[in-house]
Amino acid sequence: MGENPQSRVRLRPVDLARPHGLSTQAVRNYEEAGILPAAERTGSGYRTYTPLHARALDTFLALVPGHGHATATGIMRAVNRGAADEAFLLIDESHAQLLDDRRTLRAVESALRDLGPDAAESAPRASPAATFIGPLADRLSIRPATLRKWEDAGLVRPRRDPLTGYRVYGEADVRDARLVHQLRRGGYLLEQIAPLIDQVRAAGGLAPLEAALGDWHSRLSARGRALLAGAAELDTYLLELSPSDAPPADRPSPDRPPATGCPLTGRPQPAAP
Repeated sequence: MGENPQSRVRLRPVDLARPHGLSTQAVRNYEEAGILPAAERTGSGYRTYTPLHARALDTFLALVPGHGHATATGIMRAVNRGAADEAFLLIDESHAQLLDDRRTLRAVESALRDLGPDAAESAPRASPAATFIGPLADRLSIRPATLRKWEDAGLVRPRRDPLTGYRVYGEADVRDARLVHQLRRGGYLLEQIAPLIDQVRAAGGLAPLEAALGDWHSRLSARGRALLAGAAELDTYLLELSPSDAPPADRPSPDRPPATGCPLTGRPQPAAP
């Protein structure tokens, strides 16, 4: 393979750092973490970088908003050591988490649609639907200690059985616990959830919850857009990292139309109507 022209361009750490408002130490730290490919050294021991390193830094910083620092680091480490499939798995997991969060938001919205003006008194405390802390924790896939923490914060208010002293969660308590659980999964802090639960109990209207859900929608959309932007940067970086691999064999070229057969069986697939 011929020499990449970019490899002849030499950049200093400050040349990478300055466009992003970073320190040169941050650039060195990124290299040591495997986010950037290893830099060459001059005879005096100074690091020298190339435009490929600058592209790697651009890619990492584009991945962080959508994936978070830890996952973005894992993606870049995998790519830089030639383990692209490992990087793609991490990307898939981030998209799966976003999809799960969207489904969670939809579940919260569905739950709120069921909250009528009498939601605060939806059932007496001695409802036949009453349950105990263990079964409720299992139903929500959380630990009993989490329910006790929510109780300490005033988010759930189970009654105590007068004979056993056990916590008894009525239907309204289960509703509150489910709502707290969903909002926690949406990234809300307990102190942010408390006034929302109070609004539901007081049946004073769902406007605060609707505002919170609107913000949640915006954050999920921003994350989806960030994942898309990060993918575009990563694709460019992968092409610059291995220019001999472009275009990949499964990409159509002007001289070769895209395959129409099933990728598993090779049998022709029917044309779209």
